[in-house]
Amino acid sequence: MAHQIPQSSVDIAVHCAYECEHCADKCLGSMAECARLCIDCADMCWASAAYMSRGSRFIPQILKSCIEICEACASECEKHDAEHCQKCAQACRRATEEYRKVANIAGVE
Repeated sequence: MAHQIPQSSVDIAVHCAYECEHCADKCLGSMAECARLCIDCADMCWASAAYMSRGSRFIPQILKSCIEICEACASECEKHDAEHCQKCAQACRRATEEYRKVANIAGVE
């Protein structure tokens, strides 16, 4: 299954985790809820990249949770005008789209 998931899907997960980590760092101390959601989202995106890389049979379940967390993170970040929040929200939205595609592929297998 690992090679059935495109490298670009893993790259999108890593990019989302990266943007979330950066946003969390910038929001610490000033926007606690944003920072918390970004940390949760980054952790799930790093995990999702790993699960997809190794073709785990649990990809659909992991991505379902990750989609929920990415959507919450994007919604929170979209409330803020800071550039890092907007980049994070965009990365989360893109990751959510990709995770839905991958979950459908992985769920059929």
